Amino acid sequence: MITGNKGEWSEIYALFKLLGDKQLFLGDKDIERLEGLVYPIIKILRSENNGDFEYSIKDEIILISGDEQVLKIPIEQFKIKALFLLNAIKENRERTFSVPEIEDFMQSINCISLKASSSAKTDITIVVHDQRTNQQPTLGFSIKSQLGSPSTLLNAGKTTNFIFKINGVDFTDNQIDDINSISSRSKIMDRISEIQANSGSFEFVKTERQIFSNNLVLIDSLLPQILSQIVFDFYSSEYSHLTDLVNQTSDKNPLEFDVENEHKFYEYKIKRLLTDVALGMMPSKVWSGKYDATGGYLIVKENGDVLCYHIYNRNEFEDYLLNNTKLDTASSSRHGFGEIYKENNEFYFNLNLQIRFTK
Repeated sequence: MITGNKGEWSEIYALFKLLGDKQLFLGDKDIERLEGLVYPIIKILRSENNGDFEYSIKDEIILISGDEQVLKIPIEQFKIKALFLLNAIKENRERTFSVPEIEDFMQSINCISLKASSSAKTDITIVVHDQRTNQQPTLGFSIKSQLGSPSTLLNAGKTTNFIFKINGVDFTDNQIDDINSISSRSKIMDRISEIQANSGSFEFVKTERQIFSNNLVLIDSLLPQILSQIVFDFYSSEYSHLTDLVNQTSDKNPLEFDVENEHKFYEYKIKRLLTDVALGMMPSKVWSGKYDATGGYLIVKENGDVLCYHIYNRNEFEDYLLNNTKLDTASSSRHGFGEIYKENNEFYFNLNLQIRFTK
């Protein structure tokens, strides 16, 4: 029996839905269809543990080839199964579950697992016809589903901590204990407020891990400083959506860019970061700047639509990432942040970066 969570079943749903639709719809920054821009699908490629398979669209028939055999399945079957699976995913309340009726159909079309083969970085690979260029690019996608809980874009870890020095105060051990013991719902914000109430000011020093810092500098030499401002504002204000935080940083202009002609310095640089994170950059590994096999995202919406964002259409992809992400607070005890600590008679305070999709 095949069992999986909503995100994993969404991968199969996306396969069925795209074969039933026969075309790929592009999404805008608000996760709505971009009118008038679609890619007819020529075929979908999928790696299974028992081989590689092609799902080719020929009029109203799907040809499934691989392992020397060719199966012919009416497109209507994929439409019916997609709708059935969508309802099954939506209605299920378990963390993991099986869908026996869909499992039988999967077996019949050489689809034997929920996730693509682990050797493939992409969840799904699609060959489309681009009417604008008359080319047939092969596009790789990671599948993000809105049917389950929102996924993270950048996972928290000690790797994503930003170290701030506290200036202007000389805390006693008792004062440090008192501030660190604040345990309200917004405890980190309240600790920051208490430090500031004692005339303390925060100065960004560096990221906790040098590899992360170097990765950021590779993308843009000023990203560590820009992100430190955004992270600090997240923990000390009511803002969490990246669009709001970027706008707030732009208004403050901490790096004193020449904004006389309204260049969007901060927005541009954060979009570069989000794109690189989406397509391969990890805080703990040296980033070469080369995107992995995935060139974009397929978003499975709650209403069942599947929308495409790809580096091939960079502007829409970047706008989507910026408009649909927020900063999130991870476990401060696990990742070691949110408390005053002392080193060489100086006081420090770490803040953590985690980026999550809003939907």
